[in-house]
Amino acid sequence: MANLKEVRNRIASVGSTQQITKAMKMVSAAKLKRATNAIVQLRPYANKLKELLANLSASLEDGASPYLQEREPVRVLVVVVSSNRGLAGAFNTNVIKTANTLIAEKYSKQLAAGNVSIVAIGKKSQEFYQRRKYNVIGNNNDLYLNLNFANASVITESIMEGFVKGKYDRVELVYNQFKNAAVQILVSEQLLPVPKTEPVADAKASQVDYILEPSQAEIVEQLIPKNIKIQLYKAVLDSNASEHGARMTAMDKATENAGDLLKALKLSYNQARQAAITTELTEIVSGAAALSGE
Repeated sequence: MANLKEVRNRIASVGSTQQITKAMKMVSAAKLKRATNAIVQLRPYANKLKELLANLSASLEDGASPYLQEREPVRVLVVVVSSNRGLAGAFNTNVIKTANTLIAEKYSKQLAAGNVSIVAIGKKSQEFYQRRKYNVIGNNNDLYLNLNFANASVITESIMEGFVKGKYDRVELVYNQFKNAAVQILVSEQLLPVPKTEPVADAKASQVDYILEPSQAEIVEQLIPKNIKIQLYKAVLDSNASEHGARMTAMDKATENAGDLLKALKLSYNQARQAAITTELTEIVSGAAALSGE
């Protein structure tokens, strides 16, 4: 009977866990809708701004803006966008693994010299790199408590200031790009200096004749900082939507697994109960037979 009690306790425990995972799935589904709306609304604007800026800055010299200056990447900053919470499958693990691969493949010499710094957006990435004694700059975990453009711009402005002052020669951005609730695309892209686009084969077809006022140089000078802020904000919104999608998918799978485990435990419980009843009946029949034999 002790075995039956143990199985009953496990059934109750798994049932409670299933209720929790089901509730977490519903919460993530509600948050996912809001996060998806935010990134879907921003993405066309961010992509068009990036395209417009690439068109305008193609003819400018490197010295036209401090954010276009190409330098030897002696000091590198990697911005890793993760989440504050776990229980989202491999969401955080994958983005950290991608950042580590980027550092190992492109900036191994800088890492050996201690010239790789990390800006972690999200508690999971910050804790990971702090435990491994990386140079982690600042604490940006509160951004998700009030995620908006103004708060994200504060982080971007500090990064831009560091680049202009020469603290970093290159800034890389690693995040999860949202595709749908079940699919997140890991993206690693250069944030600073602003990468120049490759010339298109059919240049006439891609060229747009803009009327510029006051001048091309002044407009680009204002657009480049804004574009950098928008690109980082888009990455954070992408990551936020991806996190809720990954958590919803993980909790859905966990709920399904808990259901399968409950079925197995109930079958095991019924088999053990049946065996105990059969044993008791056998003992009663054997005792009755022994008494009648006397």
